[in-house]
Amino acid sequence: MWTLLKDIAYLVQVLIGYNLVLPLLIFLLYLVVPRRKYPLSAKEAEEPDFALIVTAYQYTDSLPPVIESILKLNYRNFLVYIVADNCDVSGLKFSDERVIVLRPETTLASNTRSHFYAINRFRRAHKYLVIIDSDNLTDPECLHELNRMFDAGFEAVQGARLAKNLDTTFACLDASRDLYYHFYDGEALFRIGSSATLCGSGMAFTTDLYKSCLGHLDITGAGFDKVLQMEIVRRGKRIAFNERAIVFDEKTTKSDQLVKQRARWINTWFKYFKFGFTLVGKGLTGFNFNQLLFGFILLRPPLFIFLLLSVLFLGANLLLGYYFIALLWAIGFGCFVLGFMIAIIRAKPDKRIVKSLVSIPVFMFYQVISLFKAKKANKISVATQHYHSKSIDEIKK
Repeated sequence: MWTLLKDIAYLVQVLIGYNLVLPLLIFLLYLVVPRRKYPLSAKEAEEPDFALIVTAYQYTDSLPPVIESILKLNYRNFLVYIVADNCDVSGLKFSDERVIVLRPETTLASNTRSHFYAINRFRRAHKYLVIIDSDNLTDPECLHELNRMFDAGFEAVQGARLAKNLDTTFACLDASRDLYYHFYDGEALFRIGSSATLCGSGMAFTTDLYKSCLGHLDITGAGFDKVLQMEIVRRGKRIAFNERAIVFDEKTTKSDQLVKQRARWINTWFKYFKFGFTLVGKGLTGFNFNQLLFGFILLRPPLFIFLLLSVLFLGANLLLGYYFIALLWAIGFGCFVLGFMIAIIRAKPDKRIVKSLVSIPVFMFYQVISLFKAKKANKISVATQHYHSKSIDEIKK
């Protein structure tokens, strides 16, 4: 019995510990795989037709600068569909005929319901659709950059979400987390032949693919992007990443805002991590590297969870006298810290982000609080309230 318990303990430690070294392994693969360039095609002048779906729930204060940034896109062939779910739209007045305001008759309280509410009311048959949050600002070249990847044959593209605000330590730490994930789960994964993970906004798809993946499902609560990426990769397709298809995203600034948001995200991981087993199985049986690696990524716990578990395992091995295993944990931590710093340094971040890193323990503490609220996360809050209304011109100064 004791031997069996020890074997189980070793197995659990391996399943947690590999997450510490995985980023560094991905980086080493990234170094040896040459970067492929995706030039604009000759047919770019045709400007394929885009629909930009902007979803808002309860709050509309941040929408004017969002729409302002979209209307400044260096692109002509698009329409904007604002789905103002459970919102007062009396103050939403836009003179540009490309902006269509939709207010559902009943509360939808679901991202995908809002998306399909817009899709079912498209003014024309848009070839591509882009998902934009009510706090996002679009870079003027965003659609051109997304179109590079569509021209290359991809049907799903994740852009980069950069910080719109760095006004508090929480916002800076949130931004540092994004820099880490954008590199490893976006740029690096895509370059080595797998798929970028979806981030919930700043992402684009062929309209046909989006409808085929989610049209038969009714997804409530957070996590539609988790279901969507599973459906895409399960079909044998890759999700492209373009770091120059930029949207600016509001970072969390307050502790209560952070706890509510992270509680929803943690709830989402526990709800959907099982998809990883499906993709790993398909990848092994079908010899599909994209599905195999992406499956392992989906199985990975949230960052703070596997870091805290790693600390516990390190301490337990020291107390029990398993010093060699404790040393392996220490080496694993060193690999993770190195991998994390590689992602941060490569991004050449704002100095405020670098200074904020000393407060990572505080950030993790609030995420532990989020963990205990995760079960009821979707009852506590459905969407993150936004507090910043900067314009795209102010962001780029």
